[in-house]
Amino acid sequence: MYAILHEGKSIDKSFFELLLDNLALDKNSVRFYGMGTKSNFFNKEHIQYKTLNDDIPDTPISKVLFIIDADDSFEDTENKLKKMIENLKLNEISDFYIACNQETKTGYLESLILSSIPQEQKECIENFLDCSAFKSKENHKSILNEIYKKAYPNAPYDFTHANFDELKAKLQNLFE
Repeated sequence: MYAILHEGKSIDKSFFELLLDNLALDKNSVRFYGMGTKSNFFNKEHIQYKTLNDDIPDTPISKVLFIIDADDSFEDTENKLKKMIENLKLNEISDFYIACNQETKTGYLESLILSSIPQEQKECIENFLDCSAFKSKENHKSILNEIYKKAYPNAPYDFTHANFDELKAKLQNLFE
């Protein structure tokens, strides 16, 4: 059994399940732990860490993958997450992936998804978001996700795009 700790709610979990299916990896072998907000990743007392700690010997969980958004600072996120993994004493069985636009190293899972579409479509979506009144991060992420799904209903994600390569490698490594 494997564990994936991720930000957000069901949208992120659904995306990872779809990617696991695309990679022909058994999503039923994964326990998902929705951490909610990014700050919860850095709270050693968060309930999901307690649940994970209980599940490791009981399930047993052999590997853990942390997936967290970069937001504005990839390096800061990386440093804090490494420290937290060490504090949780999960170094031996853990890896992490920081979701962001691969070029700018900022943003979140939706930024990674947006970075995988052709420039013309990306500009169209970005222009709409720029002129909209959606100011909060959660609204922005939800709107971006909905626009993307509506614009590409038959093939919502291009998992062959190079920007997904690192994430795919991390997921495949989880199963090794």
